[in-house]
Amino acid sequence: MKLFATRRLTSLLPVLLGILAFFIVVGPRALNPMNIAWLGEGDPATHYQGWVFFRHAPWTFPLGLNPTYGLELGNGVIFSDSNPLLAFIFKPFSALLPEPFQYFGLWLLTCFVLQSWFAWKLIGLFSREVALRLIGAGLFLFVPAMIIRMGVHLSLGGHFLVLAALYLALRPFTPKRCLAWGALLAAAALVHAYFLAMIALIWLADLATKALQRRLTPGKVLIEGVGLFLLVSFCCWQAGYFSVGDSGLALMGYGLFRANVLTFFDAGVWSYSLQDMPGVLGDGDGFAFLGLGTLFLLACAMAPVLQGTLDSGAKVRRYPLFFLALIALAVFAFSNNIGVGPFELQIPLPDAVVAVATVFRGSGRMIWPIMYMTIFVILYAVIRGHSSRTAVLLLSIALVIQVADTRAGWAVSRSFFMTPPAAKWKTPLVDPFWEQAAGHYKAVRWLRPQNYSEQWMTLANYAGTHHLATNAVYLGRVSTVATEAAQAQAERMVSSGSYAPDTLYVLDNRTVLQAALTLNRDTDVLARIDGLNVLAPGWKRCADCPAISAPDPVTLIAQLQQGQRVEFNATSLASVYLGKGWSLSEPWGTWSDGGESQIILRPMSRVHSLLLETTALLAPTHTGQSLEILVNDAPVLSTRLVKPDDNRLNIQLPAEVQQSVERQGVLNIRLRYANAISPGELGLSKDPRKLAIGIQALTLN
Repeated sequence: MKLFATRRLTSLLPVLLGILAFFIVVGPRALNPMNIAWLGEGDPATHYQGWVFFRHAPWTFPLGLNPTYGLELGNGVIFSDSNPLLAFIFKPFSALLPEPFQYFGLWLLTCFVLQSWFAWKLIGLFSREVALRLIGAGLFLFVPAMIIRMGVHLSLGGHFLVLAALYLALRPFTPKRCLAWGALLAAAALVHAYFLAMIALIWLADLATKALQRRLTPGKVLIEGVGLFLLVSFCCWQAGYFSVGDSGLALMGYGLFRANVLTFFDAGVWSYSLQDMPGVLGDGDGFAFLGLGTLFLLACAMAPVLQGTLDSGAKVRRYPLFFLALIALAVFAFSNNIGVGPFELQIPLPDAVVAVATVFRGSGRMIWPIMYMTIFVILYAVIRGHSSRTAVLLLSIALVIQVADTRAGWAVSRSFFMTPPAAKWKTPLVDPFWEQAAGHYKAVRWLRPQNYSEQWMTLANYAGTHHLATNAVYLGRVSTVATEAAQAQAERMVSSGSYAPDTLYVLDNRTVLQAALTLNRDTDVLARIDGLNVLAPGWKRCADCPAISAPDPVTLIAQLQQGQRVEFNATSLASVYLGKGWSLSEPWGTWSDGGESQIILRPMSRVHSLLLETTALLAPTHTGQSLEILVNDAPVLSTRLVKPDDNRLNIQLPAEVQQSVERQGVLNIRLRYANAISPGELGLSKDPRKLAIGIQALTLN
């Protein structure tokens, strides 16, 4: 009985150590479920917002769909990184929970506790000494790669899932192994896809190893393989993984967001003693600095390794497929664009291979299992290669160094977590209109629909606070097909001036130009409120809606002086004249995008002619760009550009067009392209945009 009590008390030590580390690094404020101040920036904001909408949305099937956070961009709670595991646990109690409520502080505490627990279990595979296991677990708690993720991608702080997978794979025998692996894989699927990928590969290697060693019969291997595959598939389905088609997954990133070969030794800003190594763009996702304390132990481990007293070769031969899986993860993490410090070596891969690999575009994260296995091996070498007393001394020194030196990084994280608490985010939406509109409309939409729009956080916070649906979101993946369909529908609405009566619209600066021309002034209001372009359908016919004092919508269109030459480059303010059909401005100018584009402005005096300076997208197989120009819906020019540069189009406006411009007070230039084509189709690059001309400058005369 006394022995049992002692063991129970001992098993609490790693739990207490994890709690202590949490309060050192994170602090207590994040545990307050009503404190959302620390979640008000960057990725944590969408993690929290995804949960806000999910908790109040009706139950769906699959359970993880989150239709009000995205609307036409539709998505699952997994793609806002809102940790479906905890979202599923807390949603049934949403009515009982306070407003606001966040579980991310509790998640981080869980991460620290379980990180300590599984580190304790891992070290227990080769040492039963309490002091060694506890100090070693401390080194796993101050791993920079884990802590840095906690301030950016909250779900990716769950590194304990990787430790659990290593423990199950290295453990000689696991009772109820199917249940253990199933629980781990299901948890990983409900936390983050990257953890699922890492752990699934380690599980498959372990399953194959047990089969080859005949520790499992073929029947049991088949049952476990099929059973856990179905379990994981079901969890992914319920979390919303399949709510986005393949088109939403084929994004850039593989070969860019990878791990540098020297990542274990590159401290970045996570050391007072070591300098940041020169690197290359994209190294951040594969950041896996071991910490100065662990590097100290690496030096201490060299003597027993070189003396050959550890018989490490036999250990490796016992788990060949496991180590092969780790090698595969390392290769994927380094990608085909291998970075060694500031140097790069690119290995060409077929586009089909890159497209598949890009599903996990942040490939550098796959280095984490190798990082933890490296720490495990270092601890094994130090503990087995030295006397117990010496090992305790070395590990104690290493832990002090690790905690003290990595404070250079985790102190920054702590300042983030310890932001002064608040139950609300600051918002620029202070006009009484917003409260009134929240009671009148059921949704708020950003036009032009897109993921990560410039005002997504302001509008998502507004919509979430008032329980409105919104498409102003920031999601990890969005269907390209759904986005293009939403943009096409938005363009039809703006062109016709016909909007959904139950929806409030906030327009970007390009869309508002066209909306000002098509607005139904008898029923709708278009005004600039708190710095946003707001279109309120049916507001003028709403008996309970207070009148909005708004100037003529045309005044939202910027003015231009006669004789003034404006350039459409990235640093120019002339982008305020660009309506639909333009790409983002570049240092030289702005490409058209699609079959038609617009320039809309208010001339300050009568316009007789206008001069357009453009480039044209040409190639040996595409020798001309057909161009038709209309001004206020009247055709004024039809031409074909056959020079790639220095195209100067001097357009004389007929008298009736001049009168139309003067009468309306608006110059609406529409450019139509009969044979716009993408650089991808021409074999010039992988750019999929349909390009025709690049506008450089405009002069009114």
